[in-house]
Amino acid sequence: MVKFKYILLLSILTLLVYSCGDDGIPGPAVDPNFDHAAQAVKDNDSLVLFLKNHYYDLSSSTVKPIETGKTSLFEDPKLVTQNITETINDNEVDYKLYAYIATEGKSAKGNPSVVDSVLVNYSGQKIVNTKTISSSVFDSNTNTWFVLGGGVIRGWSYGIPNLIAGVNNTMPNEPLSFEDVGKGVLFLPSGLAYRNLGTGNSIFPNEILMFYVELNDIIVDTDSDLDGVPSILEDIDKDGIPWNDDTDGDGTPNFLDPDDDGDLVLSIREDANEDGNPANDFSDPNNTSLPDYLNRVIRNSNR
Repeated sequence: MVKFKYILLLSILTLLVYSCGDDGIPGPAVDPNFDHAAQAVKDNDSLVLFLKNHYYDLSSSTVKPIETGKTSLFEDPKLVTQNITETINDNEVDYKLYAYIATEGKSAKGNPSVVDSVLVNYSGQKIVNTKTISSSVFDSNTNTWFVLGGGVIRGWSYGIPNLIAGVNNTMPNEPLSFEDVGKGVLFLPSGLAYRNLGTGNSIFPNEILMFYVELNDIIVDTDSDLDGVPSILEDIDKDGIPWNDDTDGDGTPNFLDPDDDGDLVLSIREDANEDGNPANDFSDPNNTSLPDYLNRVIRNSNR
């Protein structure tokens, strides 16, 4: 089972390397003077009005303009509001992400972490203004694996963990099939999508986006870099976001770096007791709280 899990993860990562393209996380803005904080306030004002002007129609499972007698999304108890702080060009920017939980999934696996692998169906539309959604879908797919935290927009990494996965009832030699999946809608400010960059084709700078998402399945405790430490546990500073932890300062966060301390020994090999978990090996008598795989002084290898 463990071997299969690693092969599956490697396949997912390979697919992402060749397919994520413009769907990856945007880098620093081209314009260093762009006011991301002001844009975040503007986006949130628009999102609040949009949510007040729309409701979720259960019969069609879609977001529609508000009607008499309907409860607006903004007042619907199924709407989750997340306060998120991102660092952009060394400045902290505060965002609000809104997630509507239409259906609770029933998988015993529960909710994914912000860096787990997820199997989703999704479709995305633009929020044109406070009363209008784009008539066309700019992107959609079914039964597609993504690794949260890397290769997807931040709004997905923060928003999808609000959902619970479904139950896999796939029969042998049959197409994938799930029931009781978690369903929701993500409403993303531009700063948690493609910021002031856009994608160069379908999405313009500073566009607010809406995604319908169905969470079919997840890989609990995904180990994206196959170093023996689950990605979510590579959150060294314990702030809940592993993508800002980079022990060796090489620009690759620990959860995607197979050599976390940059000592030229793979982290998976710095496993002195050979139990498959490098995080519980402490060989430095002068620093007994720092595991070997994060300690550049220690270059023990069990292979």
